[in-house]
Amino acid sequence: MTKTLQISILKILALFSVLIFSILMLKVISQYTSFEKNVGFLMFKQQVVGNPYWLTFFYIHIFSITLCLLAGLTQFSNRFLAENRKLHKIIGKIYVYNILIINVPTCFVLGLFSNGGLIGITGFLLQDILWAYFTIAAIISIKKGKIISHQNYMILSYAVTTTALTFRIIKNLFYNEEYHNYELFYGINVWLALFINLFSAYLVFRKKTPLPAKIKIYKENNEGNEQDHKK
Repeated sequence: MTKTLQISILKILALFSVLIFSILMLKVISQYTSFEKNVGFLMFKQQVVGNPYWLTFFYIHIFSITLCLLAGLTQFSNRFLAENRKLHKIIGKIYVYNILIINVPTCFVLGLFSNGGLIGITGFLLQDILWAYFTIAAIISIKKGKIISHQNYMILSYAVTTTALTFRIIKNLFYNEEYHNYELFYGINVWLALFINLFSAYLVFRKKTPLPAKIKIYKENNEGNEQDHKK
């Protein structure tokens, strides 16, 4: 199996995993449509659910974050980008506005009241800062015409976006209330999910072909196929 084929398989598996867990996230989020204060995660936040500001930020974040996850999925398909440049820009703007205008401010407030003690709070605030930085850097890069830097920063931004999925996977696989202190496990998990996702993004940087080259190859192959059909 060639290295290119291995990378393609890994990318497909990663995208499929994000899609599946995004769907599962929708199922989890659906329980909050009742707006009851004793369901799901809110059961662990009884000390703040009475605060209308915190609760409002929580619902804003919960109901908007899945849009970020799903919007990000389309942005890393080279074929989609080559065939749908305008749609790519529209979805990209939705992703960026969702993060910078909605989720970064709400997550900053939520992070101040995070579980996991000081470890959890600092971890969530760092995630929020990096989320804003990578997303803004991606915007600045594309405005300067630096396509590769833009793509790299968007990958980093999406890596932070999907830390919620990594966090949940680790929790479901390893947390045992009989053996683990919930607050300590929660705080460490925040940092671990961030590290795993950023390291995964770094591995993608090391192995990927520059996006402009991929688009050029795709267009050349597409034009070649059209010429073959004309003959």
